[in-house]
Amino acid sequence: MKIHRAGYPVILKALVILLVINSIVYFFWAGSLPFHLSVAVSALILLFVLRFFRCPNRKAPQLSEGQVLCPADGVIVAIEEVDEPNIVVGKRIQVSIFMSCWNVHINWLPVSGQIKQVIHFDGKFTRAITPKSSDLNEHTAVVVKPANSDTILVKQVAGAVARRILTYIKQDDTCMVGDEMGFIRFGSRVDVLLPENYNVSVSLGQKVVGRKTVIAELKK
Repeated sequence: MKIHRAGYPVILKALVILLVINSIVYFFWAGSLPFHLSVAVSALILLFVLRFFRCPNRKAPQLSEGQVLCPADGVIVAIEEVDEPNIVVGKRIQVSIFMSCWNVHINWLPVSGQIKQVIHFDGKFTRAITPKSSDLNEHTAVVVKPANSDTILVKQVAGAVARRILTYIKQDDTCMVGDEMGFIRFGSRVDVLLPENYNVSVSLGQKVVGRKTVIAELKK
């Protein structure tokens, strides 16, 4: 298990802060219960941060033509028809994955194709599990054009705690399914907006695994 590159600045900052706090506690209460508690709590915090930024060694499965791979770990919280007026105009089937702070927070591309747009939108930081967060919260929209279908929109949505969306791909890139798309720090959500000629193969409340679970398939 590796540590994701997005975690290095956060881990370094956490180490410095915890070192300063424990040095102060040691100065006043060396060898006492407060010092031992401070060390124990600091160790737990550091373990949580390290675990959050874990980078699992996963390989994308061999997919059939037209299958859509899950872009994130988490739970399916929405499967609904929506009107998307701003980027990919028209009706889309939205599949939303909520990531808790215990999930891997790397995001992967759900399909192969050319990146048509990468747009960042400023917004609020409400709870990412709520339906309105998809439009109200700060998010980054990635539009992918597969060779065999209409465009697919992927949204990285910030949550109440997530304050940093990282997107590594750029407009005009040609990418493969399962390529790393980005990373969201601390509790968030990813929406996949599919054309209407896709069948969704997951259900509400289902736990899904990024870069492993197939979430939809192009109708034959």
